Amino acid sequence: MNLTKPRLRLAALALAAALAGAAAATAPAALADGDPTPPVALSQTADLEPYVQTHLMFGTVRPDGGPDVTDRQFRAFVDEVVTPRFPAGLTVDEVRGQYRDRHGTIERERSYEVYLLYPLTEAQEQDARIEQIRDAYTAQFAQESVARVDEPARAGF
Repeated sequence: MNLTKPRLRLAALALAAALAGAAAATAPAALADGDPTPPVALSQTADLEPYVQTHLMFGTVRPDGGPDVTDRQFRAFVDEVVTPRFPAGLTVDEVRGQYRDRHGTIERERSYEVYLLYPLTEAQEQDARIEQIRDAYTAQFAQESVARVDEPARAGF
């Protein structure tokens, strides 16, 4: 099987996101089997609705050797591409990521993670918007991929 750099990067970032989530509260773990019913303790403390939480992981090192994506460029991308598709809100974290490239070298880079939270009933509609964001970033910044992780969630506002 020929694993290319985008697949390795995606696998590494997905693993990192999964490990980070393992230390979180048990509610997401209880929903991992696809059952949207919250644990009893959650349902007694809050009126929560089924949601999807999508994590998008954006690298900043350009595989073509070009200059890294700057903070200003990324903020402009969020303002111009992400926010119009998710005007209700989102969260952006600056993170450090690493992955093994196709030559076996561990690559480390400054990255950004964008968290999107939307009702489960809108998942199909939001999927197209999320893919537009991923496609726009890879094209604009000569990236091989943008990692995506979707998790069931329960939220109340």
